[in-house]
Amino acid sequence: MPVTDVKHDPEALTLTITADFAAPVQRIWQIYADPRQLEKVWGPPSHPATVVSHSLTPGSRTTYFMTGPDGEKYASYWEITAVDEPNSFSFLDGFADLDFNPNPDLPVAENTYTFTEHGGGTRAIYVCTFGSAEDLQRVLDMGVVEGSTSAINQIDDVVAS
Repeated sequence: MPVTDVKHDPEALTLTITADFAAPVQRIWQIYADPRQLEKVWGPPSHPATVVSHSLTPGSRTTYFMTGPDGEKYASYWEITAVDEPNSFSFLDGFADLDFNPNPDLPVAENTYTFTEHGGGTRAIYVCTFGSAEDLQRVLDMGVVEGSTSAINQIDDVVAS
């Protein structure tokens, strides 16, 4: 399993996931840059993602939805804030309605994903920073650790295909 560590820090308002992949940094970058590959790993297996629009360029907006086992769709968006290909990218990640309008009642996280060479492969560090301890706890209660871990653990299969 690629995920090697998960930490949440209510004082720093962060959730940090570390994963190691037996693939070069550029290959892991491609998974996040290509919408068809991204949708294979963004949602957990129980809630696969459909990426509607995606470009890893600062100022762009990614829109996607996850579909639950009951057919219910859960929409979200990214607002890309910084890109250092193939080493890192940052974005705001928020919940939305099905027209991709932000849902102000749910938390928005500032995310930075960093990819570095490690042990002949790639170490990915995913850091999500929340506006408050309550927002962090809310997404923890929603199952973000389990969902993110199972989603990230799908990357090995995409790399192998």
